[in-house]
Amino acid sequence: MRPDIAEIDAVPAIVMHSGPPRRLSRIFADLAREAEGVVTVEQIRQALGDRSFATLLVFFACLNLLPFPPGSTLLLGIPLMLISLQMVRRDSTVWLPRFILRKSVGAKQFRLLTDRLVPRLEWIEQMIRPRYWPFARAHADRLIGLAALILATAVTLPIPLGNWLPAFSCVLLGLAHSERDGLLLTVAACCGLISLIIIAIVLGTAGAVAGFLFS
Repeated sequence: MRPDIAEIDAVPAIVMHSGPPRRLSRIFADLAREAEGVVTVEQIRQALGDRSFATLLVFFACLNLLPFPPGSTLLLGIPLMLISLQMVRRDSTVWLPRFILRKSVGAKQFRLLTDRLVPRLEWIEQMIRPRYWPFARAHADRLIGLAALILATAVTLPIPLGNWLPAFSCVLLGLAHSERDGLLLTVAACCGLISLIIIAIVLGTAGAVAGFLFS
């Protein structure tokens, strides 16, 4: 069941605008330049207000690539799971609980994180373009949303450094979806599959060791 309507803010999935949309790297850079005091998830979401589900997926996946304190992957993985689930459902709006929207980071720390993230994001953005796209829009939303939901669930697992590769795969999935880049989609699928195999091996090994020690 969804949270009470007072606890939810909705964002249009697609909004018409007069000019070309800014790339995600530019939005990050602008936010970092203008930040004062703290930067909240609500402020960032407002900056992404004209963006699609795919771009919001990229944004929250990018957060999981940054060096936040241990234990933050669960909190950062929740928005990924919510957005992915809404893609599967083909909802018309993005919604996030108020407790997530109120989370914040200091402006100085946000600038440091952005300095690390923006160059890498710009490098990826330069290479993507529409090509070899295999899906109709409805099928793409559901299939990519399902894949992202599986990877987002993996992101929340308490495995040291285990969330990086599935989060990176979500970044690639979102970028591929937003630009209809079939080649990047293939790379994203391969990265996602590899990340799940690695996690399965780690969990299997940990289980075997625990069984040996406590048997």
